Amino acid sequence: MRAVVQTVSRASVTVDGEVVGAIDDGLLVLLGVTHSDTPAIADTMARKVWELRILDDEKSASDVSAPILVVSQFTLYGDARKGRRPTWIAAAPAEVAEPLVTAFAEALRARGAKVATGRFRAHMLVESVNVGPRTVLLDI
Repeated sequence: MRAVVQTVSRASVTVDGEVVGAIDDGLLVLLGVTHSDTPAIADTMARKVWELRILDDEKSASDVSAPILVVSQFTLYGDARKGRRPTWIAAAPAEVAEPLVTAFAEALRARGAKVATGRFRAHMLVESVNVGPRTVLLDI
């Protein structure tokens, strides 16, 4: 599992003109799933994101109850080392990835996080205003 975690003053996801998820002053998490990921890995990643000291004054989302916007992002497993056209072979297929993205969001909620999400398998418009900017790449 791979996550790009960004501090944001606001972030939102729009699908077909409808805002389906939005937060203020929190974390935007772009989440990629690979073939070997499991619910246990999703739980570990959720704990890592929730406790990641990336906010002001080295605080974590758990310290300040910051909301988290989770957006599925299979392209995090794109490989463009050869040629100009990326391959997506390392990304898990949708039927594997979707329940693990849901498990990740549920694991955050179980820890007390306020979680908003994008919509799986939809063409999403993701907007964010980064703070810092601070961006961290997590691989588990």
